[in-house]
Amino acid sequence: MRILRTWECDIDREIVKLKQQLSLLDGLSTNHRKTVLKIIGDVRKLGDKAIARYSKCFDKVSLSPDEFRVKDREIEDAYKKIHPHFVKSIQRAISNIRTYQEHIKIRNVSPLKTNGVVLNTLYTPLESAGVYVPGGSASYPSTVLMNTVPAKVAGVDKIIMTTPPAKDGSIPPERLVAAREAGVNEIYKIGGAQAIAALAFGTETIPKVDKIVGPGNIFVTLAKKEIFGYAGIDMLAGPSEVLIIADDRANPSFVASDLLSQAEHTPGISILVTFSESLVEQVKTELKQQISKLKRHEDTKKCLDKFGVIILTKNIGECVEIANTLAPEHLQIMTQNPRTILSGIKHAGAIFLGAYTPVALGDYIAGPSHVLPTSGTARFSSGLSVNDFLKRSSVITYSRSALKEASKDVVEISEAEGLDAHTRSVQIRLKGAQS
Repeated sequence: MRILRTWECDIDREIVKLKQQLSLLDGLSTNHRKTVLKIIGDVRKLGDKAIARYSKCFDKVSLSPDEFRVKDREIEDAYKKIHPHFVKSIQRAISNIRTYQEHIKIRNVSPLKTNGVVLNTLYTPLESAGVYVPGGSASYPSTVLMNTVPAKVAGVDKIIMTTPPAKDGSIPPERLVAAREAGVNEIYKIGGAQAIAALAFGTETIPKVDKIVGPGNIFVTLAKKEIFGYAGIDMLAGPSEVLIIADDRANPSFVASDLLSQAEHTPGISILVTFSESLVEQVKTELKQQISKLKRHEDTKKCLDKFGVIILTKNIGECVEIANTLAPEHLQIMTQNPRTILSGIKHAGAIFLGAYTPVALGDYIAGPSHVLPTSGTARFSSGLSVNDFLKRSSVITYSRSALKEASKDVVEISEAEGLDAHTRSVQIRLKGAQS
């Protein structure tokens, strides 16, 4: 990991570089967008035929349209391939997620009534949602849960999941079991930008949805960006990241393990911010000892070497300033009094307090969704929740007397804008029809 000392470098410039490193869109070529636009256009025009062609090209799997959808027997077989303990863990995670999401769900408020005016706010769930679950070397059942359960709590009727299959057309059993337990209605063996396009526009086989959620590679993310407006999206998610604020009391083995757990994402960005030179030396020793014990030690080490940074500051206040500037996806505070530090935090996707709260808890079991803003977007956005699957409608009711009282102001403003039909729509109700 690189070490930056705030008193030895232009830390503002270094932070700009870090922010560029965190950025999803920095360094993209026009070829990325051209590729994605071509895929989207083909799926809109050719439907299932384009899906089959791109699945063969990118995922190296040959599937006919009648093989896109996962059959019930495949899900039943998946249960036979996994240990019952896994199912129990998934069910407990679902329970925790559901409890938390129900707790934070927005409720309809009582009407605001004043002199013949009644203003209501109505929250209604989306009718359908598409959940994208990435493939690759990991199975990601947690991603299924973190995207699906909030939608179920919101009351979404139809949840469609797409996920890339292996070359033999199979889906990892853990992913299928998680989908069944979480309440996914239909699962399709489709990945990449073509899956996003299919969910946004529909094909002969795959239904169109109202909103698409879930992380993916750069092509998936760019596809979500391009189809926004035809369907809603959750966010444009970049590489996963953690920033740890630690003082001289922090346990170096804990700090090292959390830096490694983020680097394990390959790519995952790991940042330690501390004022303690002694902690840095101990963490470096721990990293060397722990990394050799990991199954993915080679890839994790490469990731840590490339994307890992230690920032040594003059004091804890400087640590907080750097954290707020970077606005990390995950922020861990491992100090003697973490809640004191919390009061100064302005921007973070999820915050983990204390020595015994690793990010892994948020990834799998705590309850809040692990779908979080990355690339500094925590400055203006929040993690996925039940409320992202609800729409708010204003319900406005005026009596004739209330309209009369408001008419002068409406007329003044509408005439200033030159919109006399707006003026007439008020006056005609108060004076009767005029020629």
